[in-house]
Amino acid sequence: MKKLLLIPACILLCSWILLPPKGINTSKKEVLEHLTRSNDYLMKKWPDPGVNVITNKERPSNLWTRGTYYTGLMALYRIDPQELYYDYAVQWGEAHNWGLRDGIESRNANCQCAGQTYLDLYLMDQKPERMGPIRENIDRMVHSEKKDDWWWIDALYMAMPAFAKLGVIEADDRYFQKMYDLYLFAKESHGEGGLYNAADGLWWRDENFKPPFTTPGGKNCYWSRGNGWVFAALARVLEIIPKNTIGYADYLTTYLEMAESLVSRQRKDGFWNVSLDDPEDFGGKESSGTSFFVYGMAWGINNELLPNKEYLSAVNKGWQALIKEAVHQDGSIGYVQATGDKPSDGQPVTYDSKPDFEDYTIGAFLLAGSEVYHLANQEAL
Repeated sequence: MKKLLLIPACILLCSWILLPPKGINTSKKEVLEHLTRSNDYLMKKWPDPGVNVITNKERPSNLWTRGTYYTGLMALYRIDPQELYYDYAVQWGEAHNWGLRDGIESRNANCQCAGQTYLDLYLMDQKPERMGPIRENIDRMVHSEKKDDWWWIDALYMAMPAFAKLGVIEADDRYFQKMYDLYLFAKESHGEGGLYNAADGLWWRDENFKPPFTTPGGKNCYWSRGNGWVFAALARVLEIIPKNTIGYADYLTTYLEMAESLVSRQRKDGFWNVSLDDPEDFGGKESSGTSFFVYGMAWGINNELLPNKEYLSAVNKGWQALIKEAVHQDGSIGYVQATGDKPSDGQPVTYDSKPDFEDYTIGAFLLAGSEVYHLANQEAL
């Protein structure tokens, strides 16, 4: 079995060595059983990780949805380092020659998502080909003046962790600076004033959803999964970069503002609505956004950034909702909204509805569970 390479703690922050607060209504064994079942489901469905994905059209499997899954698989591997997980990820990278969907010249953040796992695998076994394409791709952006690439908020999850990892690997602040330039433009400038509304602690998906656009009920349209992408991205970046890195304080402030906003919007049943501020605008249970929110809050507790008193209950409620109401016996996940950019896409979202892609939600679920694992009691309650 391949063993993790000893690397700077800022890349794989060992949050699990902290003494976990008690209170999550599950055991480590039970958490791992749920994660294993959902991951087994996807691996059995896609035994060849390099085969093209066919939905409404054929796409290569290094697209963003699968890249998100592999970020979750790497989190699972850290708490349960099984060789078949490592091998499955390596086979995926090798099938694509460690390349990005649209090549090294693309500035599209969706294409860079795969690079996060390539870099994780490079850190486990420093073969140059694992890092070469993603480094060359991001170097092209670092050495350019353009900074308006991240015009939709999903991009923050897709790209930011790769910039952060490269900055640490190369010990080069230019990666951190470019990441912050791109982030700050999206947050404060894109669409005349930026995509982040500090008053609400939430993000508009892109400039098309900023006021005067509203939901049918006249409220701001804050999309659950869209904000989940950002919340998870901030947690992942804060875990990677040193505290004295440019942008760190801004990322942390925004993360804490989002956490406070999100915890107040959790449904009584533990889920979050598809439309965060308007339950009449295709509100309803939704697993992908809920998984990202559980992940981000559990990570914050594990790293002593969020107080247990307020957030442990939210994490517990969200996790219980996912495993009791959304996860099927075979490991597939219900209440998943299909790909899109707004609450009305992919509706109706039900326990039995099948989205066009499900891999990104399984990835988010694995991320959530990997942090809940560190909060769980050693023995079942």
